[in-house]
Amino acid sequence: MSEVLKRIGVAEPTGGGWLTVVFVFLVALFFTWRFIPHVRRFALKVGWADLPNERRLNREPLPNAGGLALYAGVVLALVAAAFLRPILVEGVLIQVLAILLGGAWLVLVGFVDDQFGLPPLFRLFVQTLAALLLMAVGIRFEAAFGTPLDPALGLFLTWLWVVGITNALNLMDGLDGLAGGVAYVSAMSLLFVSAQFPYWAAGTLVLAALAGAALGFLRHNLHPSRIILGDAGAYFLGYTLAATALLGNLKLTTLLGLLPPALFLLLPILDTTQVVVRRLLRGQNPLSTPGKDHIHHRLLARGLSQRRVAFLLWGLALLFNLLAMAYLGMPWEAILASLLATALGLAWVTYRRLRALLREVE
Repeated sequence: MSEVLKRIGVAEPTGGGWLTVVFVFLVALFFTWRFIPHVRRFALKVGWADLPNERRLNREPLPNAGGLALYAGVVLALVAAAFLRPILVEGVLIQVLAILLGGAWLVLVGFVDDQFGLPPLFRLFVQTLAALLLMAVGIRFEAAFGTPLDPALGLFLTWLWVVGITNALNLMDGLDGLAGGVAYVSAMSLLFVSAQFPYWAAGTLVLAALAGAALGFLRHNLHPSRIILGDAGAYFLGYTLAATALLGNLKLTTLLGLLPPALFLLLPILDTTQVVVRRLLRGQNPLSTPGKDHIHHRLLARGLSQRRVAFLLWGLALLFNLLAMAYLGMPWEAILASLLATALGLAWVTYRRLRALLREVE
């Protein structure tokens, strides 16, 4: 049994490290779950809401401050971990703080953009600053092609990855439960990968908090949604996933080295790529042009309900993540544990949401 636990990622079954990870997940989950109704009521009171538009499917104003509760849940869980296991946290503190600080910038900019609108170039500037912050603490691709341009190429690829994933998840956030569910799936898979490697300790803690907060948010976001992420929440999810995927000391000797992290986030990458290409071919600005040309829009046009589209794309994202774990040579026990944990989490929030809807009808 001890050997099986080690292959899953529990290096010391009798130690407290894995308990800290579970604790962080649960704190983020239950805080976000319980805090969101209060945020929703306040958002409706002060007018923090998305009106129906060309991109979103809601027919009435929806509170768009879900990202604030999600970010608060992640921070609270990591602060609690610092008190519970200060020595464990101290060793990865600079990377955790860098991810949280960069995430805070994006939450702030995304929130202001949600309420008042900001120029695309300003948003890109802040995203670039957040990417540079990661590079400053060593969270980056390291090109090793043997050319004088390797350092510059590594920085460029890191910038492209961070900014690209941040915007990809945001662009995908147009359907109830979709972005949050995809982020939860990727966070859980990356969590099981990071648990295999001691040097990925910062990622393990952050991913546990992110997965828990995303699951708590989904409890209120599954169709019909009561609150949405907004740009603030989608930016934070995308940025954090992009950052944690880079914590595995990634040295690129060929461009195929980009494949492992890309597989974990392949669904938003494919969706955004096809949207960008289609809009460019039409002579439109991909980032500022609204439209219903995403994968989920096409599935809805075929007659599927919002909830079924979300379930279908959750499953596709999970398949891509399992393939990514297999590509990395992860133990089959870890892949199976990741599958079961992810599926149980999604089943639990779906059950809770559907039960709440039935109570409302009664």
